Amino acid sequence: MAQGLTILGLESSCDDTAAAVVRRDGAGDAEILSNVVMRQDDLHAAFGGVVPEIAARAHAEKIDLAVEQALAEAGVALTACDAIAVTAGPGLIGGVLAGVMCAKGLSAATGLPLIGVNHLAGHALTPRMTDGATFPYLMLLVSGGHCQFLRVDGPDAFTRLGGTIDDAPGEAFDKTARLLGLPQPGGPSVEAAAADGTASVPLPRPLLDRPGLDMSFSGLKTAVLRARDAVVSEHGGLPRDRRADICASFQAAMTEVLVEKSRRALDAHPDVTAFAVAGGVAANRSLRAALTELAGDANLPFLAPPLALCTDNAAMIAWAGAELFAGGRRDDMTLAARPRWPLDAAASPMLGSGKRGAKA
Repeated sequence: MAQGLTILGLESSCDDTAAAVVRRDGAGDAEILSNVVMRQDDLHAAFGGVVPEIAARAHAEKIDLAVEQALAEAGVALTACDAIAVTAGPGLIGGVLAGVMCAKGLSAATGLPLIGVNHLAGHALTPRMTDGATFPYLMLLVSGGHCQFLRVDGPDAFTRLGGTIDDAPGEAFDKTARLLGLPQPGGPSVEAAAADGTASVPLPRPLLDRPGLDMSFSGLKTAVLRARDAVVSEHGGLPRDRRADICASFQAAMTEVLVEKSRRALDAHPDVTAFAVAGGVAANRSLRAALTELAGDANLPFLAPPLALCTDNAAMIAWAGAELFAGGRRDDMTLAARPRWPLDAAASPMLGSGKRGAKA
C-alpha cells in the first residue's frame, strides 16, 4: 500500500483566493481537511465582471491569510505537509502569479516540494477526489472561461475531444445577465430568474446541425440581445415576466446543446467507466438533471461534485497535486505562471494561438 500524502493547495486563477489541505491515504481515498475560499464578488460587482487588476491585488493581499486559515482549520502545521500544490495556469496572469509566488516562498522557507497544477486538471480530476472515479472517464468541463470534453486516462493524460470555439457557457451566462440587468455572477442570477419563466422565446441551438463535439455560444448570446430588444420595443421596457421567459429560454438552449454534444461524446467512447461534469456551470440544476438522465440512458454513473466544489477551489488543486506527486512530479523555483496552458498539448488550438501559446 502506498504511503499517505497531506498536500497544501493554493488557487488564485480568477477571482477566488483559495487554500486547502487535502489528505490522500494509502488506498488513494481523499479527505478534505479544510477548504477556504475568499470570494471577491463585492469588489467586482460595480463593473459587471472580473477586473483583472483588482483581482490580482486582492489575491496578493489575501493569499497568505487563506493559507493560514486553511492550516488552522485542518489542524495541520505547514511543516507536516508533504508538498505544496499551486495553480500555475491557465488564468488571469496577475492572480496566477500571486499564488505561484506565495507557493514558492513557502517551499523555499520549509523545503517542501512544489507542484505546479493546471487549473483545468484540478476540475477534471475532482471526480477522483469526490467519487473515486476510475480511469478512463469522460469529463465535461463547463465553466466561466472553459468548455471542453475530455477523455481522462490518467492524472496527467487528457485528450480533448471538442469544445467551444468562442464564448464559454459561464461567459455566456454572465453576458446574458448583463444584457438583462441581472447581478453578477450571471449563472445563479439567470437560473433564479429562469425558475419563474417558460422557455417560450425562440433561440438558436448553435452547431447542433453539424457533426462533431465543438460548440459555440456567442451567437446564442446575440440572440438573447435581439430578444431583449424586441421585448423592450414592444413594452417600452423589460417586464419581469418577459425577462424570466428569456432566461428560461436561454437556459433551455444551453442545456440542449450540452446534452446533445454529451450524447455524441458518449456514443464515440463506449469504453469509459463514467460520465463526469465539473466547473462552475455544473452547479446549474437544470443542466445537472438533464445530464443525469443522459448518463442513466447510457448505463453509466453520473459524477458531479458537490456544488461547493464546482466553482474554483483549492481542494481540487491539492488533490491534483497529490495525484501528480504520487506519480513522481516535482517542480522547482523555475515554475512559471502561465496565462495559457492547454491540458491536451497535442490538440490543435481551438481559439487560435499567440506569442504565449494556445488559448485552449
